[in-house]
Amino acid sequence: MRVELSYCTNVHPAEDLDGIVRQLDEHAGPIRRAAGLDRLGVGLWMPVGVASALSGDPGARAVLADALERNALELRTVNAFPYRGFHDDVVKLAVYRPDWTTRERRDYTLDCARALAALLPEGAEGSISTLPLGWRAGWDAAADRAADENLTRLVEDLAALESETGRTVRVAIEPEPGCILDDVADVVAWLGARPHLTDGGHLGLCLDTCHLAVSFADPAAAVADVAAAGIRIVKVQASVALEVPDPADPRTIEALRPFAEERYVHQVREAGGTRRADDLPEVLDAAEPWPTDRPWRVHVHIPLHARPAEPLRATTEVLLAAIDAVLEAPGGGDAHLDVETYTWSVLPRELQPETLVSGIAAELRWAHTHLSRALAGVPASAIDERIRA
Repeated sequence: MRVELSYCTNVHPAEDLDGIVRQLDEHAGPIRRAAGLDRLGVGLWMPVGVASALSGDPGARAVLADALERNALELRTVNAFPYRGFHDDVVKLAVYRPDWTTRERRDYTLDCARALAALLPEGAEGSISTLPLGWRAGWDAAADRAADENLTRLVEDLAALESETGRTVRVAIEPEPGCILDDVADVVAWLGARPHLTDGGHLGLCLDTCHLAVSFADPAAAVADVAAAGIRIVKVQASVALEVPDPADPRTIEALRPFAEERYVHQVREAGGTRRADDLPEVLDAAEPWPTDRPWRVHVHIPLHARPAEPLRATTEVLLAAIDAVLEAPGGGDAHLDVETYTWSVLPRELQPETLVSGIAAELRWAHTHLSRALAGVPASAIDERIRA
């Protein structure tokens, strides 16, 4: 099947329905036209208050449905990782709260699922990405049990929603550095030990290719491990990380400084090593300098078409390899592909577009050129070469 492409609206600050409708009118619609697309998918971010309203109020859903239709937009996937306040002046670790030990996280995710089921195009399935249980600090066996219980209830509720509406909505756990499920291997281990969560197909993996790159995992091997564990890849977030290929380059520290900002965490990992940082300033201002004999990667979502200035680079090859591997995995052609560059407002000036509309439209054009076989439903094995610039 042809992979469905969308762009994630968590790049836009909006905490109510009116704000989301303005996003669609002022950004998503113009982006679709600037990208030259007849229709465009949006990966909607629903803050908790909006999710609750859309879940329970047909009138609210009608308002959103009208905005989608007049802008020739389709809703198939939701980003339910941030709960609220994703564009506060300082977000940092607050983005991981509430975590999966809480009833609040479960209720919020189910509200997103109910709203999505009502707004899906006819015959389509929906997907929702969520956080990888929670941030690692303070996590213990009791927290693990609580998360298991809440996800078990969610899976039951998703099955009931499908029986009630005839609409399938799947939730996808998105591993992220520093969290309980730090990387794909952690998700495979945690979900693989809990087949009661995955057997019905309502809970699977969201593969964020920026996070995958930061973990230095081999994309093909990671996807193969997911498939071997019987875990469904529900969603792929198309994104690239920032890489320092040669940290010994004397320009490195000053080149990285513009990416250290106050809103989001930017975790850092070294290739094959044990050094880890929860945020970029921990590396830039470390009392003991980091090893410089192997590459570093930083959790910064770089626009897909952008090229950071030397001595930095983008991990575009990880994105491409991951998409290839997903297409070859069982059910991979059904995954939703969501362009998720939420960092536009905090990127250094040289990576800023003339307008946000032009920047996101350029990303989508890049995706249609370089991910064309995924969007056309052509298996990776059927094509010998592709431009990788």
